[in-house]
Amino acid sequence: QVQLVESGGGLVQPGGSLRLSCAASGSIFSIYMMAWFRQSPGKQRELVAHISSGGSTNYADSVKGRFTISRDNAKKAVYLQMSSLTPEDTAVYYCNSLGQKFSWGQGTQVTVSS
Repeated sequence: QVQLVESGGGLVQPGGSLRLSCAASGSIFSIYMMAWFRQSPGKQRELVAHISSGGSTNYADSVKGRFTISRDNAKKAVYLQMSSLTPEDTAVYYCNSLGQKFSWGQGTQVTVSS
């Protein structure tokens, strides 16, 4: 079973940038399409971006052009580079397989505020 640990969140001003990391355990990580999700208070968890094992990417319209997802299969890690952040990006960010096959980690809080 794959376990996931997210990190890199924090408080950032509007227009700022953050890089989130997701460390995965388990030898089967590389075969999965991985994704970043986020959840704001009172809202359902939403898909932000996903990346195939080969590196093909896809983004939600709300983050397209501002966020970049990447992965390092050798390090069993997934990253989310976020730029031009707005208060609407404030949420807890989680990684998981696109099909949400793994247990959810604790997430990492991103707060965009002046």
